[in-house]
Amino acid sequence: MTKISPRTIYHNLRLLEQVNAATSAVYRQLAQEVLADPEVELVWRQAIANRLNHANHLLEMQMANDNDSY
Repeated sequence: MTKISPRTIYHNLRLLEQVNAATSAVYRQLAQEVLADPEVELVWRQAIANRLNHANHLLEMQMANDNDSY
C-alpha cells in the first residue's frame, strides 16, 4: 500500500465538507493513522490534529442544527 504524505492528508481534511460521506470517513481515518504514527514529525501531527479537531467541531455544530430543525 502506498503511504500518503502528511501534507496530502492535511490538505484533504479541508475537503471534508465537499466530498461524500465515504470519502470523508477515509480522510478522517488516514488522519487518525498519522496522529498515531510517532515517525511522523510532531509539527505535522499537530497541524493535522488541529484541522481534524476543527472539522469535527463543524460537523458537531451541523448535526446539532439538523437535530433542532424538527
